[in-house]
Amino acid sequence: MLALTPIPLSSCLSTPFVGGDHHLRRYQPPYPSCHPKSTSISAIILPSSSSSAISKQKKIYQPYRPPPSSLPPPKYRSLDTTSRLDILTSRLGLWFEYAPLITTLYQEGFISTTLEEITGIPSLEQNRLVVASQVRDSLVESCDADTVSFFDTPGSPEILYEIRILNTEQRVASAKFIIKNGFEGKKAGELAKSMKDFPRRYAEKGWESFDADLPGDCLGFMYFRQAHEHKSASLLELSKVTMEKALEMSESERAKQRVLADLEGTAGGEGGDVAVEELVRVPVVRMSVGEVAQSSIVVVLPVCKAEGKGVEVEAAPWECGMVGDFGVVEAEKGWTRWVVLPGWEPVAVLKRGGVAVAFKRAGDALQWRGRRRDAEEQILVVADRGRTEVALDDAFYLVVSGGNGRGEEGLRVEKGLKLKESGVVESLGTVVLIVRPPTEDYEDQLGTQDWD
Repeated sequence: MLALTPIPLSSCLSTPFVGGDHHLRRYQPPYPSCHPKSTSISAIILPSSSSSAISKQKKIYQPYRPPPSSLPPPKYRSLDTTSRLDILTSRLGLWFEYAPLITTLYQEGFISTTLEEITGIPSLEQNRLVVASQVRDSLVESCDADTVSFFDTPGSPEILYEIRILNTEQRVASAKFIIKNGFEGKKAGELAKSMKDFPRRYAEKGWESFDADLPGDCLGFMYFRQAHEHKSASLLELSKVTMEKALEMSESERAKQRVLADLEGTAGGEGGDVAVEELVRVPVVRMSVGEVAQSSIVVVLPVCKAEGKGVEVEAAPWECGMVGDFGVVEAEKGWTRWVVLPGWEPVAVLKRGGVAVAFKRAGDALQWRGRRRDAEEQILVVADRGRTEVALDDAFYLVVSGGNGRGEEGLRVEKGLKLKESGVVESLGTVVLIVRPPTEDYEDQLGTQDWD
């Protein structure tokens, strides 16, 4: 903006736009002894807020490029762009030496697809290399040299990338455990997820027997939980194999004793220290982002609102399947709400009669043993309408107001023993699975360092 700053004059003008109190004054010449002063006008260039706003609107969107967290080795710092591209193309040196060059090229305006065309390094691998180098830098500052040098091999970025979700202390512990057990990328990912997830499982059975500071105990507890989920689904052989994995991975003596006691109970002995009343007969699983897309088998189920009570559950389609050469999904009648779930065994075996009931609050469906926040989240209760008889004391059934589906209250999940005590012999269906939604800070979702 151009601002004009005139030197004030002794006279003033009167215009039609000025009030009548102003009059045209006669010009008074300067005194003879004074030299006339020249009038000057100064121009100051000031930044305009409006012009900057316009320029901001015209800026082209640029993807986020993080600052380099690690510097290239001294021998690479003085290289020009062409030389750095040649190093990446030929992959000269160790992986953690040339990985920071990727970030410096991003800062110069390159994008991942362009680098992929020039260097032959795929975009996903570029991201893995950069993140893995950051993880390695955190180990250098907190770990011994022998542990750090183990991850100098070409296959190490995949392993270090998996433990990116852990804090520095957990990374050090997990790195030593990975070296001790010879884990590769997939097993390292399971280990990292188990360590991240362990503190949130405090309300689950057996949690107090495992040590959060020991990576092996965290992994062992993950297998321990999976074994009981398999057992609740009557997959006894798979449950036994998974429990043996838990025993193998557990580090503390207390955790091993707990797993061993449950293993003996799984094998049919009397050594289990878990009461029959505590056995969970219904798997409770939390979906992860992208899990449906990664599944080779999916299940499509009609969805009912819990507020619809028994009428909507009974009215939902009983069967849908794939027809034609293109596998078009076709239901026996129209329905407005559907959900696609991974082909987990409890729902994959449902031939007809499966239905998913959406509850706005988990606490409205069943007595939630976890934290209050978990009781407030939405859940899906998958029920088999082909099995309505209340036959087993330890099974769970979908009912209305704890009755036979004709009450005035909303839907709820009740245990068979409680229903029998109330004289109820018929339900809307047997509950086979409870699904919890994905969360933003869980499983494979991208962390703050996953910027690509």
